[in-house]
Amino acid sequence: MSEIRKILEDSTTGARPVSGDLLPLIYDELRSLAARKLSKEGSYQTLQPTALVHETWLRLGGDESQDWNDRGHFFRTAAQAMRRILVDRARKKAALKRGGEESDLDISKMDLAAVSQEERLLMVDEVLERLELEHPERAVVVSLKFFGGLTNTEIAAVQGVTRRTVDRHWAYAKAWLFQTISDEHLD
Repeated sequence: MSEIRKILEDSTTGARPVSGDLLPLIYDELRSLAARKLSKEGSYQTLQPTALVHETWLRLGGDESQDWNDRGHFFRTAAQAMRRILVDRARKKAALKRGGEESDLDISKMDLAAVSQEERLLMVDEVLERLELEHPERAVVVSLKFFGGLTNTEIAAVQGVTRRTVDRHWAYAKAWLFQTISDEHLD
């Protein structure tokens, strides 16, 4: 852990390129998180953990030097990159099912019981965008958990808060997301 911290600190001072040094240290952890996340996606998800990690790394800048404030900053950014990758793939799959036209998904017109896994992912992403505006700290917990595959304990460590704080943020966010999605379908 101290080697990762040193590399991250060096990235902010411009002492040396961080990407080549950081990837070997965090690759296994990122792959484990990706595998955990994808295992929850079900059989519809054809993306492999290794491919998700590689695409995430490319979106994070690949060989370009990046400034990471700390471990939490890196994993929050990685979770957001994974989110974008999964959402982009879900949009493409949903568009193919609708005849190839990519369009915005109107969750208020969807029957929750009949939606595909891709549409559920897009629904969560849409509602999460609203949560980010109203409760950004809770949205970070959802993003790290849902898209980054971290546990509450891992989120607490990454965020530098207590597990209890993460548990509260997660409980609130789950209820808020459920209520928001439900409200869209009751109108």
